[in-house]
Amino acid sequence: MDTEIIKIILAFMVLINPFSALTLFLDLTRGYSMTNRRKVARIASTTIFITIAFFTIAGETLLKVLGISIGSFQVAGGILVFLIAINMMNGEGNPVKPDQDNFDFEHVHEVIPSTASAVVPLAIPMMIGPGGISTVIIYSSQVSGWLPVTSIIVAGLLISIFCYLCLMAAGRISRFLGDTGLNIMSRIMGMLLAAVAIEIIVSGLRTIFPDLL
Repeated sequence: MDTEIIKIILAFMVLINPFSALTLFLDLTRGYSMTNRRKVARIASTTIFITIAFFTIAGETLLKVLGISIGSFQVAGGILVFLIAINMMNGEGNPVKPDQDNFDFEHVHEVIPSTASAVVPLAIPMMIGPGGISTVIIYSSQVSGWLPVTSIIVAGLLISIFCYLCLMAAGRISRFLGDTGLNIMSRIMGMLLAAVAIEIIVSGLRTIFPDLL
């Protein structure tokens, strides 16, 4: 597998981080049959894939419509991703994703059907939020041609499948890792994400100031 694709998959894995959504998934699907749990997991994973595919194809066009240069967006997106990484390494989670401690699960059950809760809040923004969407746009804006674009979409498909498998095994993973294990994993992912963020920022600075770097 190409090194660049591995880097994209790593970035998606860390930013989407399905492990951070396990508690939310278990709470949202409490009392559901296995069939309904599978349906929620499938819809959430499909939403993640569609979001990645959409912003891969249309992300650069959106930037042009808004008059935002690719270099500026890379620097801004890299800073956002770096702040997320710092919070993850400090054990504070992702600052641009909802706080599960203050989330009203009962209200969601009352007013949102299971299929809707699979999209919001489980898939968006709990699993793929502003940081993930920004990263998709950044990587897609750096490539041209159908093959690299297809590679990003394939990476999104692989991550979506991984998210589905994690959600279906949510109970076993939560029991196996526990709060301590999930916290350690979050810190490790934060460290990897910080490295990805620095690369994105440097790439953006190269685009804005090609003679300086």
